[in-house]
Amino acid sequence: NGFFPDVPLAKDSDVIVFCNPNNPTGACATRAQLEGVVKFARDHGKVILYDAAYSAFISDPNCPKSIFEIEGAKEVAIESTSFSKLAGFTGIRLGWLVCCDELKFACGTPVKQDLGRIMSTVFNGAASVSQAGGLAVLDNMPAVMDIVKYYMDNAKMIRETFDELGFKYFGGTNAPYTFVHFPGRDSWEVFDEILEKCQVVTTPGVGFGPSGQGFVRISAFGDKDNVIEACKRFKAAYKK
Repeated sequence: NGFFPDVPLAKDSDVIVFCNPNNPTGACATRAQLEGVVKFARDHGKVILYDAAYSAFISDPNCPKSIFEIEGAKEVAIESTSFSKLAGFTGIRLGWLVCCDELKFACGTPVKQDLGRIMSTVFNGAASVSQAGGLAVLDNMPAVMDIVKYYMDNAKMIRETFDELGFKYFGGTNAPYTFVHFPGRDSWEVFDEILEKCQVVTTPGVGFGPSGQGFVRISAFGDKDNVIEACKRFKAAYKK
């Protein structure tokens, strides 16, 4: 099912954690799929913790960039996102959380009251230098989106390479990751093989959990010339 979660399995859970677009698979939920998640949460009294860190990489108009584009989501969802992937803030650490007035406990109390109390107790706020950097990003979004396009052009090259080689993969269209399938293979063995044959570093899929066995993740976060060279090496090593 393209790594879309089997949501009814969460019937005994209080919270559904949903990363979209997904890391490591690169999968991205459609509007219809997200509508189903929201409906399930509303029907069964669940809260969705929606991780949208890679939302800037979405280009398909049928794939919402925010859970709040879905009707009724404000009543069941908390959304988090970050400058880490959008603008390379991975070490600087700056993000935000959205919790709407409509999300309430069974007693009618807004969840954001408790959320605000907890956050102010355990966290004193992001460093001033991080906040200044975030403001600079927001003041220069056209340039930032040029960088996003740069990485997605890299992802396109990676997709086209594995299309040519006849491999099945996921992602690489609305996310900077391509999750390539090596059926019947151990992820770590594939990692070692690619490292030896191509001198390219990938990430073993099984490192993200048992469902990643047989996959490796290939990242588009890199210099274009290096990606071009990596694709040449993939073709030389795996051309049938």
